[in-house]
Amino acid sequence: MFDLVIRSDRVVTPAGVAACDVALQGEKIAAVAAAGTFGAQSARRIVDATGMIVMPGGIDPHVHCKWYSPHPDGSVIYTDPPSVVSRAALYGGTTTLIDFARCLQGDSVQQAIEKRHEDWRDQCYCDYSYHIMVEGSLPPALFEQLGQAIRDGYPTVKIFTTDITPSRRGRMVDFGDIWEVFNVVAREHGLCVMHGEDNDIVMHMYEKLIREGRVGFEHMAEVHNAMSEDMSFRRILALARNVPGIALYFMHVSAANGVRAIREARALGMPVYGETLHQYLMYTAEDYKRPNGQMYHTYPSLKSKADQDELWSGTAEGTIHTVATDEVCCALNVKTIGKRIDDTTGGNVGVEPRVAIMYTEMVGRRGYSLAKFVDLVSTNAAKIMGLYPRKGALAAGSDADIAVLDPGRRGIVRKEMLHESDYSPWEGHEVHVWPALTVLRGKIAMENGKLLAEPTDGRLLLRKISEDIRRGALL
Repeated sequence: MFDLVIRSDRVVTPAGVAACDVALQGEKIAAVAAAGTFGAQSARRIVDATGMIVMPGGIDPHVHCKWYSPHPDGSVIYTDPPSVVSRAALYGGTTTLIDFARCLQGDSVQQAIEKRHEDWRDQCYCDYSYHIMVEGSLPPALFEQLGQAIRDGYPTVKIFTTDITPSRRGRMVDFGDIWEVFNVVAREHGLCVMHGEDNDIVMHMYEKLIREGRVGFEHMAEVHNAMSEDMSFRRILALARNVPGIALYFMHVSAANGVRAIREARALGMPVYGETLHQYLMYTAEDYKRPNGQMYHTYPSLKSKADQDELWSGTAEGTIHTVATDEVCCALNVKTIGKRIDDTTGGNVGVEPRVAIMYTEMVGRRGYSLAKFVDLVSTNAAKIMGLYPRKGALAAGSDADIAVLDPGRRGIVRKEMLHESDYSPWEGHEVHVWPALTVLRGKIAMENGKLLAEPTDGRLLLRKISEDIRRGALL
């Protein structure tokens, strides 16, 4: 007897969208069969989700929980922890988060991972993993440590090509060290995840705007500009062409130039993948001028309507593969404390409404297929990040991570209905669906707005990048 069967006329499977019964046994999907295959005697419970969308649980490959946040007075706070963000994720139909283990100067990679375990272990409602984040001047010993971490199941390494702001000096990795990291990651069959901006241009624009007295955060797009993204992406790609076996994932692509650079590299057969954020798809630099306009910001910056249009084109054609959040969960008074181009808080509150908002915009307004939508919010992230088919698929043998979206819960996003913070940049947005049920590894984690999961339910996921992803053959 199955533990649970979920039945719907719109089940998104690797084979397409069909009327199916999804049968769960323990933590796994035991079978996917034609709707009505399994009767009342076949399962302890049958959930009839006819008329609803049944999909793999969402995967957000870019979040920052309990994250270091510098403030204008020189103090430092840490943003909300995994317990807050992962709870909101389950309410929103997301079952897996990927955060970062940050290697500070003086720490080994393994020490960074252990410190991150302290923040996450038994404090997360959903499943999770980490990218390894390296910064600044890299000591020679770190390269072998990275190799060991990749072999241990942490195969993605994040690299910055800018310090981002003048107060964060030491974040950028120079191209000599990037070359060395690329060689290690290629040898060990990993993937580099890139924050690509040209530091010379970014810092020049900070100096220029401060000199001219144009320091308000509404000028952010002039500092973190489209030219900077173009120059950095293309320099990274030029370096990658000289390192056989390297695969790249560009995080938070924000500009048309970035989309074009990825498109051209992929046309040459390079294994290069693109991520954008729902902020960039839904907001532009004009939104900085709105009340509390810092709400809409994350680094690099919001760009123009033309940039936004090209990002949408990238999602449609397969140049942009994932839609993430760059989640940084904090209160409104923290998000808006910075008023200047050089002190505005990055990141955003968005993990809970991401799936519903992207369904609304992609399927409801732009006519994307259900399969394309699911690829962008779940399946592609699983494939690229080394989790597929364990995650991101409704198939026999996969983890029983399931989101059920109810079109009957169409409405308007209000911050009072969310579970992350005292504000939401998504306040007032119409949504055509809302999650009615979230299942994590066979356990009903959220049902009809009631959280049933525990903070000890989340499990650390060790990963391995598939050879098809590393060759560029899978996507």
